[in-house]
Amino acid sequence: MAEGGDAATVAHEAGNAVQETPKAEPEKAAAAAEPAAPAEPAEPTVRTIVLTGHGGYDKLSVQQKPQPKAGKGEVLVRVKAAGLNFSELMVRQGLHDRMAKPPVVLGMEAAGVVEELGEDVSGLEVGQNVICLAQTGMWREVVAVPATNVFLMPEEMSYEEGAAIPLSYLTAYFMLFDFGNLRPGKSLLVHIAAGGVGWAATQLAKTVDNVTVFGTASASKHDAIKENGVDHPIDYRTRDYSEEIKNISPKGVDVVLDPLGGADTSKGLQLLRPMGKIITYGSANMVKGENRNLMKMAKTLWQSTSVSPVSLVKTNKAIAGFQLAHLTGEIDLVRSAFQDILNMYKDGKIKPRIDSVWAFEQVAEAMQQMNERRNIGKVILSPEKEPTKPAEGDAVPTSPIKKKKPSLFRRLSKRASRSKDEGEKKDEVKNAKKESPIKKLRARLSGGDPTIEDSAKTVDGKVGEAEKAAEDSAKKIEDNVGEAKEKVEDAKKTVEAQVEQTAGKLPDTGTSAKIAVDDIFKEAEAKVDGNIQNVEEKLVEGKEKAGDLVQQAEEKVEEAVKEEAPTEPAAQEEKKEEAPAVEEPEKTQVTIENPAETDDAKAAAADIVPADDKPVENEEKGAGDASQEAE
Repeated sequence: MAEGGDAATVAHEAGNAVQETPKAEPEKAAAAAEPAAPAEPAEPTVRTIVLTGHGGYDKLSVQQKPQPKAGKGEVLVRVKAAGLNFSELMVRQGLHDRMAKPPVVLGMEAAGVVEELGEDVSGLEVGQNVICLAQTGMWREVVAVPATNVFLMPEEMSYEEGAAIPLSYLTAYFMLFDFGNLRPGKSLLVHIAAGGVGWAATQLAKTVDNVTVFGTASASKHDAIKENGVDHPIDYRTRDYSEEIKNISPKGVDVVLDPLGGADTSKGLQLLRPMGKIITYGSANMVKGENRNLMKMAKTLWQSTSVSPVSLVKTNKAIAGFQLAHLTGEIDLVRSAFQDILNMYKDGKIKPRIDSVWAFEQVAEAMQQMNERRNIGKVILSPEKEPTKPAEGDAVPTSPIKKKKPSLFRRLSKRASRSKDEGEKKDEVKNAKKESPIKKLRARLSGGDPTIEDSAKTVDGKVGEAEKAAEDSAKKIEDNVGEAKEKVEDAKKTVEAQVEQTAGKLPDTGTSAKIAVDDIFKEAEAKVDGNIQNVEEKLVEGKEKAGDLVQQAEEKVEEAVKEEAPTEPAAQEEKKEEAPAVEEPEKTQVTIENPAETDDAKAAAADIVPADDKPVENEEKGAGDASQEAE
């Protein structure tokens, strides 16, 4: 019964399984027949120039970033052209404090087409050509900008011109007409007259009657800036612009636009006439090379002018500072000024000059163009331009593989080492061309005589000792030079560490920072000058001493050789006539003694052989001469 019950149970379960199988298959088929859920559309991206860190050109890269959206009160603009300014070079090097820390998108001005209007935006339409301003973020294919920072672009204006106008012309406008109060009959000094702001300032100044413009630029750019309106171009690389201006206008100028900082600010202040004004708007002197130079930065701040209000009262002069980025809260003032600028463009009074247009992927080349002061006018970036291969002879940034320029300390050390190597090579050539007097003396002393052979051994021993002493002396000089080089390197590291520690505090500490930097420079100069002087003095002293010793020794040996020469034939004749006499020491001694017994030979021997170790025999005198010559 138990077995039958088990069999029935198994059969029942098998029947249930058979019945459940057909139900499962329709469920799977139904699930397969259901349509798949639609995939979410990928978020659109745009090409963007990103500053990944502070440093060289390699810190800039083109990346795909999510496309921004137009928020409330914003306008979505497709960028056709974007401007490049010197301030972006300073931001890349970490010298500008207004920018967020990397990674960050640069760019403060652009021109393009409206693609979308955000909520509460009026006065603009999709498809219009516009000019945009922003604190940052313009180096994208598409940007979202507050409507208050968007301006309609004149129909006759190109996208490149639209991107070239905002920062350069607004900066020049506020400096000349607000701070400078430029009026007819006044004079003006424009630094970097071929740059974006310099070009704009010259044109805006010429909208005022009878204004004299002095402009600094390299000689190759003089024709261009004269055509733009500069009355007196000055090559700052070969002439002192201050003296040139005083020769033409002894009283100086009424307005100075200073983008340089440092010592040039002091010179500009001295150039002002009574009631004159200097407006500073940059610190270009801090930028030297591709990467940040802390020494250059500290030196520029250290040389900056510190003026008391009392001195300004006594001289009737004024100092002002301007930066457009810090006028963000004065949008009405900015819009009014920019509208005046656009009207001047429509009237044909101003026209920006485009130096060059670069693809986004060539932003490094564009920055190098500006950093090396090769541009005349504005440098533009275009997201639509295809990258081009550089023409033969064009400079191309090489920061990924570029070797850093060695410091002054390393260059001086290398120069000292190179001078030593060159001196050794010259000595080798000299020795190869001229047989040593010691070798000549050895040749004359050789002849098979035991006494002469002993003298030759003495010569060898003395020469060996002298050579060892010379080697020890040379090694000592090398050790001293090495120690001096190490001191130079230690001084360099100390200065860099102190400047690094002080540089971050400089913008906020005023006079105390300048005093601190002054102390650093004095200490550094003292260390560097002392160590470099030690290196040079030791090298010169060693060379002179060695040269004098060698020269004296050669003269002594040559004299000894010349004095010995007349008796040599007689000695040979005696050897031929009386062959056995060769073995007699007395005859050999007579042959050598004759020249040595002269007063001159004795005096020479007394000069070069110590009194407590003078040899009795003439052969030993010759050995003493050779030893002294080698020493």
